[in-house]
Amino acid sequence: MKEIDLGKDKINKLLITFAIPCVVSMLINSIYNIVDQIFIGQGVGTLGNAATNVIFPLIIVFNAVASLIGNGAAANLSLKLGEKNEKEAAKGVGQALIITIIFAILLGMASFIAMPKLVMIFGCTENVYKYAVEYGKIICIGAPFMIIYSSLSNIIRADGSPKYAMRLLVVGAIINIILDPIFIFVFNKGVAGGAIATVIGQFISFLLACFYLKNFKSVKLHKQSLKLDKDVFRVLSLGLSSFITQCTILVLFVFMNNMMTKLGALSKYGADIPLSVYGVISKINSIYISIVLGVSIGAQPIIGFNYGAGNKERVKETIKRVLIVNFIIGIFFNIIFFFFPKQLAEIFIKSSDPSYDLFIEFAVLMCHSFFLVMGLNAFEMTGSITIQSLGKVKKATAFSFIRQIILLIPISLFLSLVLKKGIYGIAYAGCISDVVCFIIAIFIVRSEFISLSKKDYSNKDNTEINSANYAGDHIVVTISREYASGGRYVGKLLAEKLGINFYDKELIDLAAKESGLSNTYIEETDEKSRKTENDDRIFIAETKVIKNLAEKESCVIVGRCADYILRDNKDVLKVFLYSDEKNKIERAIRYYGLNANNASKEIERINKDRDKHYKFYTNRDWKQFSNYDLIINVDALGVEKTAEYIKYCLKNKR
Repeated sequence: MKEIDLGKDKINKLLITFAIPCVVSMLINSIYNIVDQIFIGQGVGTLGNAATNVIFPLIIVFNAVASLIGNGAAANLSLKLGEKNEKEAAKGVGQALIITIIFAILLGMASFIAMPKLVMIFGCTENVYKYAVEYGKIICIGAPFMIIYSSLSNIIRADGSPKYAMRLLVVGAIINIILDPIFIFVFNKGVAGGAIATVIGQFISFLLACFYLKNFKSVKLHKQSLKLDKDVFRVLSLGLSSFITQCTILVLFVFMNNMMTKLGALSKYGADIPLSVYGVISKINSIYISIVLGVSIGAQPIIGFNYGAGNKERVKETIKRVLIVNFIIGIFFNIIFFFFPKQLAEIFIKSSDPSYDLFIEFAVLMCHSFFLVMGLNAFEMTGSITIQSLGKVKKATAFSFIRQIILLIPISLFLSLVLKKGIYGIAYAGCISDVVCFIIAIFIVRSEFISLSKKDYSNKDNTEINSANYAGDHIVVTISREYASGGRYVGKLLAEKLGINFYDKELIDLAAKESGLSNTYIEETDEKSRKTENDDRIFIAETKVIKNLAEKESCVIVGRCADYILRDNKDVLKVFLYSDEKNKIERAIRYYGLNANNASKEIERINKDRDKHYKFYTNRDWKQFSNYDLIINVDALGVEKTAEYIKYCLKNKR
């Protein structure tokens, strides 16, 4: 099979290759919930539909925990395999497995016990209470299976088996679809039947995920890799962004449920119908969201790779195509929601249901108000993910919060409570926030295109670095340094005195060759806190370069976690250089051109970035002085004498 080339293959071909598995996987998660809604709606009616909507926030919690652990473990596995550190890779998978089991069991038990209180927090009404508790308790029994297989599916995908990961999800969904009508209609189990069918499907997916553990491709799990220690927090930190995103969705869903019941009770629709309809329409909307997010996430590796490699035109072209495809998808769903709201709603309720007329009426109202311009959301969702692909995580996170939190909730409260529009205020808050968010998204995405056009990410000519001959024993000096402490000058001077090579900015050229990323991109992101998978590629490339240099020659290496990378090398002298605050500011102004007014803050920011970078890739504290052989205040000796002192220590070390 021909290897995929993200930098040269046709963009359309790459989008199809990467996007389809993402779309299918995300759709399966939506199908689980929609199938229950359809059969429960036909078998039980409005109250049954409302019950599944009340329990949905709990399912979001389960998914959030699975994403936190699974995505974190998957990222850690890829990183450690790139470092060729199979022991740590296996340890990360083993720890993720244990922590997933612990969280899954505890969450299942806690939510089962607290179910009566939870349903009220999630917006349950008096009429729906019995159905919600019955449905929810059974879902909690299956929670451990759901959390474990969801978490493992991410790890399995990172292990190089995306088809197997997709298969275990598809099998569970198909079983759920088959069993739902049997338990609801044949066995007459109502909402409990829908929940039982869901749990059985989840259990089958769980078994398939467990079977895979015996045949892991990249690592072998042993008893030692299953022991928990502080490293597990590092694994979890890698999945934090996914967890935060899920929590945002949770807040919005709980808010909307409560507003629907409270304001619905004051309208002709009552509390139960708005709660039920909002759940039904939101589940249909989740199909649209799954497709758009699947296409966008599928484009991430294409955008990220070419951005890092300096192929700016290819980056822009990929973003344009994704925006166009997703916008067409958005318009298609918008047309369906606008022209066929009654037909969509009828899937979830029998015509003989006493609440049929009001249910359909409110569904039409929601489709013609809350979801009136839902197609515009495609621009916001796509923009957020593509900006994240460019490494701008904070901007992307803020972008994704715009509609859900920053706009929708305040606008809903203003229209419904301040202007006293009640349930209609909530309905029209959706389309108003969509329009405002769309306008903001245009400006944000446009600014990124302008930024891409201005910057030059082309590779610079790399010059070969000639190895100098060192007359003494083989020795490598690693220098970790505070910003503006004079560490670079000390290292360069030391290398000249010893007649050996000096590597600081020179490592960028070597890492660019190793990783395929551009010099400019590496220089912009080097030694900063991790933002994207490209940062992992940079670290892996620098690790290989540093190990290769240390093996072949005597040299001085500045930064890049070199002290950690070469921690097992006996020929290494590990040095940490720092400086007084006043002198750092003076150096930063004189040599680096920093503004005198904000030099102190800039120095602090850069050092924090270095600290986070070091902590992320080493799981050690940057200023833990026991990591180093020498710790020197450059101001106490001066640059010249500091270099002389290190040379003196080298002589004594030999």
